[in-house]
Amino acid sequence: MTAFLDSILTGLALGAVYALVALGFVVIFKASGVLNFAHGSLLLFGGYLVAVLHDDWGFAGALAVAVLATAALAGALDRLLLQRGDPDPQAAHVQTIVTIGVDIVLLTDLSRRIGGDLLTLGDPWGDSVTRLGSVTVADSRLAAIAVSALAIGAVFALFRYTSWGLSLRAAAEDTEAAALMGVRLSRVRMLAWCLAGALAALAAVFLAAFPTPGLERTTGQIALKAFPAAILGGLTSPPGALAGSLLIGLTEALAAGYQSELHVLGEGFGDVAPYAVMVAVLLVRPTGLFGAKGAARV
Repeated sequence: MTAFLDSILTGLALGAVYALVALGFVVIFKASGVLNFAHGSLLLFGGYLVAVLHDDWGFAGALAVAVLATAALAGALDRLLLQRGDPDPQAAHVQTIVTIGVDIVLLTDLSRRIGGDLLTLGDPWGDSVTRLGSVTVADSRLAAIAVSALAIGAVFALFRYTSWGLSLRAAAEDTEAAALMGVRLSRVRMLAWCLAGALAALAAVFLAAFPTPGLERTTGQIALKAFPAAILGGLTSPPGALAGSLLIGLTEALAAGYQSELHVLGEGFGDVAPYAVMVAVLLVRPTGLFGAKGAARV
């Protein structure tokens, strides 16, 4: 029973962090129709800034700078690179391919800077743990759940109560009608990229925190585990991204926790379990758990 509860808490913490990354995928897709394959590199960039600045700025100051800088970088990539191409919304697939090139450039430079080192981020939780009954859980995981819940709540409040959120929902529903009603589409999508970048930088802190040994050049690849969460929930549904992330996090943690019982499925099944769940769900619901069927105009 203790092992099960430990896996549940670990899965909730992972799912909460994956939700920050998955929301970035969803927000960008809703605003621009682009699948941002550079998201992992943005996450790594944010984590790297925290790692190199926390000695001089303190953890809180380094995190604030990293969140703002990553948001600015993401917004600049969209404004100065992607939006300079074909404005036709049907060109989103070309812009998606461009993000692959951006990812290669960013990842190459960051990998050169990090090298083979493990960078600490100076987070205040360190390796401290808390005992909850018979379960011992790292404080960093409890912090991940609490901070992610606050951040996700703030994002949903932005969607619901701000003019930008209304503009984003209108643009996602009908781009042409939103433009005719005065919505500045370029500004809406740039702010969406900025928000996604900020969430990625925040997620990097918890992905590199204890019990993970630290930030390394492969940390950005963890963002790929949030991709099936976004697909699973439906790329146009923020609530779906949250539900998909929790499902993926729990699946990964339970598969890793019960690896000995699942040995017939192969070593390290927990690493591929999220993708197996994604495929299984998409076979039943091709648009994801919360995705809506698109209407075809003929």
